Amino acid sequence: MLTRILPKDLTVVAAGVPVVASTADRVAVLARPAGADGIVEATVRHRPDVLVLDVGGADGTAIIRRVVREAPGTAVLAVTPPGDEALVIALMRAGARGVVHHDAGADELSRAIRGVATGAAVFGQSAADRLYALVTTPVPVQDLPRLTAREHEVLDLLAAGLGHLAIARRLALAPKTVRNLMSNLQAKFGTDDRELVLSRARAAGLGTAPKSADGCR
Repeated sequence: MLTRILPKDLTVVAAGVPVVASTADRVAVLARPAGADGIVEATVRHRPDVLVLDVGGADGTAIIRRVVREAPGTAVLAVTPPGDEALVIALMRAGARGVVHHDAGADELSRAIRGVATGAAVFGQSAADRLYALVTTPVPVQDLPRLTAREHEVLDLLAAGLGHLAIARRLALAPKTVRNLMSNLQAKFGTDDRELVLSRARAAGLGTAPKSADGCR
């Protein structure tokens, strides 16, 4: 029950989602900032119930991590392009409370805003369908970028949750070498988002290497 929502009592900062004002009729839009710094600054200043963030052209995971850290009372609803399951997973890992795709209708977007405002984890229908397909149809390892044997080994351990120091100890490598290998992996995956790389690796079945007691970061 949305006991805390009265007319114009649910506040939102909308970044890149102009339809919010006409979609959610009992919602006050406090700001429409642009750029990562502007989005975070507006969210910290206004402390809205929800940040509705279009991540189609922004580094969404980095923005969400900053908002979660600097404005922890604000729930984040990410609006994404359809067809990128790994991005959805990365956004949720960064702290988004919900994800809908750009093809979401007005009613779906409004329900998602209200859902995350009350603490629910919300997926739009399109995002939910994509995630279901992801977990029921593993991505073949051969669909990953071409990796060296060492890169594959490091990626498997990273996907299993080990940190750089633990991997360095396990493989008898210098920590700097492990960091360099991670940079190589990000370049091959075409992103500087570590969580996106690991999400794709896990979707391909990596990350099954057992952790040892020293699995520190």
